[in-house]
Amino acid sequence: MLDQLGAYPITEIQDTARRMRDAGERLIDFSIGDPHEPTPPFIRDAVRAAVPEVTQYPQTSGLAVLREAVAGYALRRFGVGIDSASQVIPVSGAKEAIFSTPFAFVDPAGADIIAWGSPSYPVYERGARFSGAETLPIQLGGDLVLRVADVPDDVWDRLRLLWVCTPHNPTGAVTSRDDLAALYEKCRETDTLLLSDEAYGDVYADDPPPSILDVAEPGMQGALAFFSCSKRSGMTGYRSGAIVGDQAAIAALRRLRSSVGVASPEFIQEAAAVAWADDAHAAERRAIFSAKRNVLRDGFEAAGLDVVGSEAGLYLWVKVDDDVAATKRLLAEGVVVSPGMAFGPGGEGHIRLALVPTVEECGEAVEVVTRCLSTEN
Repeated sequence: MLDQLGAYPITEIQDTARRMRDAGERLIDFSIGDPHEPTPPFIRDAVRAAVPEVTQYPQTSGLAVLREAVAGYALRRFGVGIDSASQVIPVSGAKEAIFSTPFAFVDPAGADIIAWGSPSYPVYERGARFSGAETLPIQLGGDLVLRVADVPDDVWDRLRLLWVCTPHNPTGAVTSRDDLAALYEKCRETDTLLLSDEAYGDVYADDPPPSILDVAEPGMQGALAFFSCSKRSGMTGYRSGAIVGDQAAIAALRRLRSSVGVASPEFIQEAAAVAWADDAHAAERRAIFSAKRNVLRDGFEAAGLDVVGSEAGLYLWVKVDDDVAATKRLLAEGVVVSPGMAFGPGGEGHIRLALVPTVEECGEAVEVVTRCLSTEN
């Protein structure tokens, strides 16, 4: 299976960039969504205060205080009441949770299909393949939003899990409330579990993006939302997130996760609890990312570059003639981006920029990117 998948797609770019840094070259790195803004002090203080003299194994179900904080966030953010005991399970970051979730629901001996919109976060495919499911990347249309009509009619009978991501990684597109509602209704009709990756749900410029919580029926039957502290709270290295939704599905995940030992340390859970309970720091971080997006988008569009999607989330998606060639040309000039082909079918001919460098560095990068891409041919 590992041989079939090859290396994680962006690893080669990172290796080249690392060699350049080691050689003393200065790089402006947009390739990985790992922001440099400091984790807020109150979160770091919570970690220090929670580190015990003796550490013990964490429970799969997580600390009650963390589950309650996530439920409180859901109520404030979406106006939806969640039972913290039966509808929330803490996870060691969204990536781990996305990869491992299919193992709880797929019958490797059956004919289950897992589908997602492509281009996409590569972990959907990786988790699906390792679970033994048949994989179905569905190439997205021009606005980069997955809709019911995009799923072939003859697939629904065998579709076990359907991934949707909003705001979308890698493109920053946002799925509307109506489109989410239609996907949820169709999944309920066909007994398909709808998995909504909302790791970037608190990174937006204007109106908050809709969530599966906004459209699911009470109890969230047939749906799971995947949340993360990484971008919302600057906690990428803490590896902390949560899955919220259908009680039966959460119970299945609890059984799976007790076998694989992926619960976060309790001192990390304590820090995550204070992070989910506070919205002010998330708003401050959102303003920083919006400023970066504006600098890049305004500069690119002024130079005639085609910025696609890029409404919310942590990424800009820019159309180019040859994404691999463009990535190499930019790397040689000290700007690191990700080629669209790394994100699957439909990614070709685009580059992705993560809103990671400072606002000042974004301004510098605009000059380099526009110069390089204007001479792409």
